[in-house]
This record gives sequence, structure tokens and C-alpha cells, in this order.
Amino acid sequence: MKILVVGGGGREHAIIKKLKENKSVEKIFALPGNGGMAEDATLVDIGAKDIPAIVEFAKANAIDYAVVAPDDPLVLGCVDALEAVGIPCFGPRANAAIIEGSKVFSKNLMKKYSIPTARYEVFSSADEALKYLDTAPIPTVIKADGLALGKGVIIAMTRDEARDAVKSIMQDKVFGKSGENIVIEEFLEGPEVSVLSFTDGEVVVPMISSQDHKRAHDGDTGLNTGGMGTVAPNPYYTDEIADVCMETIFLPTIRAMKAEGRTFRGCLYFGLMLTKDGPKVIEYNCRFGDPETQVVLPLLKSDLLTVMQATTNGTLKDTPVEFSLGSACCVIMASAGYPEAYEKGFTLTIPEDIKKNVFVAGAKLQDGVLKTNGGRVLGATCTSDTLEGAIDGAYAMVRTIKFDNAYYRTDIGKRALMAKESK
Repeated sequence: MKILVVGGGGREHAIIKKLKENKSVEKIFALPGNGGMAEDATLVDIGAKDIPAIVEFAKANAIDYAVVAPDDPLVLGCVDALEAVGIPCFGPRANAAIIEGSKVFSKNLMKKYSIPTARYEVFSSADEALKYLDTAPIPTVIKADGLALGKGVIIAMTRDEARDAVKSIMQDKVFGKSGENIVIEEFLEGPEVSVLSFTDGEVVVPMISSQDHKRAHDGDTGLNTGGMGTVAPNPYYTDEIADVCMETIFLPTIRAMKAEGRTFRGCLYFGLMLTKDGPKVIEYNCRFGDPETQVVLPLLKSDLLTVMQATTNGTLKDTPVEFSLGSACCVIMASAGYPEAYEKGFTLTIPEDIKKNVFVAGAKLQDGVLKTNGGRVLGATCTSDTLEGAIDGAYAMVRTIKFDNAYYRTDIGKRALMAKESK
């Protein structure tokens, strides 16, 4: 089989490495991929949002199956366009990807179908939003309606911060058209959990839970990033909570989307907050999370391609999906200064014996030499029978990877260990 993977980050590298385990896969193309994937896939210089070019390439190269991984091409209808020329895909069509593409849509969906989430109000006028903030409970959360590279959510701890967030999004348009409408919602407290799930629109199969570390610096300080590391499973997510989530969140969401004529197939990501009143949805993503994918897929014992095809074909209920009972830890190595200003172009050296466990996010090949080319450069993942072993192993790998101005948090998994010890 010839497989096409749309996207170019660490998530896509993890997907590609897992797909390669299937013996029927003869070739994988990454569009656009990055230089760190060159040993695992054929890189094609086509942007992930250039849907006409993606379709033409897929037709010309007789692609058998496509995996559309990032949010932008999903929301723009990449799956629709590929399916229209007869190429089966993993991922939702545009009318289902709206569950991530519009915060207003997803919040209204949850309200309509009684899916637990934070209380909220929607605004299309900055003046009306600012007026509401005069009496709104503080802290509060301000969300741009559309996609904003994972940065469209601002937690405001004071009324002034909330006002500044509204002005920044709606008046200064820091997120462009994504901020034409906003959601202002209740600030929830409790442990956060990420649960990715396979679904064919009828059946939901949750994957191993995970815990992301969004803040740039140790102790969960500094700016929000795309994620500085993850561990799986998340110790806060017990079997009892998983059962509650299946009955009150996972199945109701899939049924709601189907009832709306927006059947969701692919990977649906549930961002959850475990509040004192029970689990609630913080956000939906219409695809694999990054860097959650880098700890979840290494624990998948079943064949990824087979499971993906089952979501496409509607046969998920008849397809075994099995995960290891162990743990995984991924530590992100970034360029110093990320998520703000940082330098690129440094030589990147990854020892041969750990390459299979390293997922490259921001690198390019320059005259045959791998160079850094992004804020988040790579993720090093270790699996182990224990969480302690996974954390120690990931940091052992990180210490052997070399590039100038390398930066990483030193406390990935610390909260999870404390949670396990307190039980």
C-alpha cells in the first residue's frame, strides 16, 4: 500500500513510525513532513493547506489511503476533497471537523445535548463582551471562536486581564478572522486529562489517557506553549471516571454529531477537566493531539493502519484495539526562547540507537545535515512498565541529543508521580 500523511510535525512523525509497522505498507509520503522524517517517509514539498495540490499528488501517485492529521486541512475539507476522487481517508469531513473549527459550534452542541461543560456566553461585539465583563465572575476564560494554532484560549485571572484579552482578540485581531466571535466561559478547576479516541461515527474506542504540560517552564510557569511534554496514562483518570465519561460525554458527543448530520469519523480528542462536580469538556479537537500522540501511539499494541481503516469503513466494533499496560513519557526539546523569539539553523544530532523513539517536529535537511527549524524541535519518548521508568528513560535520551540553545523542562511527569504516590 501507498500511504499519504498530511502534516509536518512530531505528531505526524509518530503516526508514520506506527504505520510503518504494518507489512503491507510499501511507501509513505509526508506532505510536507520535515527533515527529521526523511528516514521514515518520502517528503513532498506541498503545504498541508494546499488541498488542490494534495489531491493532484494523491491521484498522480495512486495513493491507497490518506491520513489527514492537522486541524487546518481537516476544517478546510481535505478529507472531502480526497474522498471525492476515490481516496479513502482517516479523519473527519469538514462538516464534522467544525467541532474544533468553531468553539461557538461546540459549546452550543454541548448545551443542546446536555454534555457537561463550563457555563458560557457568546459574543460577536467587543463592546457587548466588555460590558459583560463588568459583572462576570473572575477568573474567566476567553476563547477565540476559530483555529488559532492552539493559542486562542486566554485564562484571565483579573478583570483587567479579561478586558485586555477581549480587546486583543476582537479589536486588535491577533488571531485574524478566528476572533470575530468569542466565547467567555466559566473558569473550571481540577486535574486536566486528554483522551484521544477512535470513532467510526457509531462506536467510540478511547485510547490511553494522557497528561500534557502546556507551560514553558518548570513548575507550570511561563507562557502557554503547544506542549512541553506528556505522560500516559494519566493517574487522575480512574476506571470509574472513564465509565462516567463514556456515558455522559463520549457517546453523547458522537450521537449528537450524527443527529446533527455531521457524523464524525477519525480521531476525536476530548480535553477534560475533572471538577468537584464531575468530568466536564474543556475542548474538542478533531484530530490526534500533539504531543499526546507521542505517548499514546507507542503504547498501542494493535496495528494502527487496521484501526484507522476500521474508522473509515464503519467496522470499529469488530476491530480489536489493545494498549500496553505500561507507561510512556515524552519530553519536548525546544529552542531557547520558545514560544516567543528563538533562533533556528543549528545542527541537530540524534544518536542512532534512540532514533526509533524520537519524533521530530521542527527540523530541515540542509546539504544532508539535519538543522533545527522550529520552536519545538523534537520529542523523546520512552515506554516502560512503570511511570518512573518511562520518565527516567525519556530524560536519559534527551541528554544524548545535541543542538545549540536546546531547552526542555526538567519536571515532566512530576505531577503524575505525586498523584500516584498520594493514592
